[in-house]
Amino acid sequence: MNAKITESKIKGTKAIENQIDDLAIVILAAGKGTRMKSDIPKVLHKVAGKSMVVHVLDCARKLTQDNIHVVIGHGAQLVKDEIKLYFPVNFVIQKLLLGTGDAVKQALPALAPGIKNVLVLCGDVPLIREDTLRSLLATHGTSSKLSVLAVNMENPTGYGRIVLDREGEMASIREEADATREEKQITTINTGIYCFDRFFLEQAIELIRPDNNQAEFYLTDMVEIARSKREKISVCLMADPRQVIGVNSPNELEKVESFIQEIENELP
Repeated sequence: MNAKITESKIKGTKAIENQIDDLAIVILAAGKGTRMKSDIPKVLHKVAGKSMVVHVLDCARKLTQDNIHVVIGHGAQLVKDEIKLYFPVNFVIQKLLLGTGDAVKQALPALAPGIKNVLVLCGDVPLIREDTLRSLLATHGTSSKLSVLAVNMENPTGYGRIVLDREGEMASIREEADATREEKQITTINTGIYCFDRFFLEQAIELIRPDNNQAEFYLTDMVEIARSKREKISVCLMADPRQVIGVNSPNELEKVESFIQEIENELP
C-alpha cells in the first residue's frame, strides 16, 4: 500500500484525453446548508453571477459530458430546474440526508457499464479548476483504488484532517467533529474531492457505518476501509487552497466571491 503525500505540479497530461470515456463524475448537491440562513438550497447561492453548482458543472464537463450524476435532496426541484437551464445531467435523489457516503451510494446504480473510475465533487466548492482535477486523475492512475485531493491550509478549522501513520502514510481522514485535540492541529486537510476505482467503491461503500457524532455515513471512512484491505491509496497535494474553499456560511460566500477574480487573473 502506498499513500505517502506527494505534491502534484501537473498542469494537464497527455495521457488523459480531453474527454474521458471511462470516467463518471458524481456531484454532491443535496445538503440543506442551514448556516447560510436562507431558504435557498446552498448550492444555488451565486458566485460571480452563477450558482455554485453551475460553476462545478462547468469544470466537470471539461472532463466528461455524458457521465455526470448530480445528487440532489433538499430543494431538489429548485436545484434540478436551475441545472437544466445549462446542462443535461442525470439526477439522483437522496431521500434521507444521511451523509456523503450515502449520497454517493445512491448514484452507483446509474453508472454506465464501461465506467472504470468515479470522481466525486462537491456542489458547494465553485472555484475548483480543470487542471487540478486532471492532476488528481493523473495521480490516481491505473492502480490506485482511492485517491484524495488534499491541501495545506493555514486555518484548517471546519475541515477534515489528513491523519498520517508513523511511516508518513495516510491512515485516515478525521472530521473535525470527531477529531482529538492533537488531530485538530493538523493543517493538511481533506478537500472532499476523491477519485475511486469503480469496483472498489461499489464493494467498500457497503462497509461504511454511521459510527460517529453525526450518525452519518461518512465517505471519508473509505480511507480506513481501503487501508484495512491493503489497497493502494494516493494523495494529490494541491498548491492553491482557494480552489477548494467550501461555502457553508454567508461569510465564506463573500470570501469565495473575492477569490474568483484573483484566480481568473492568474490563469495563463
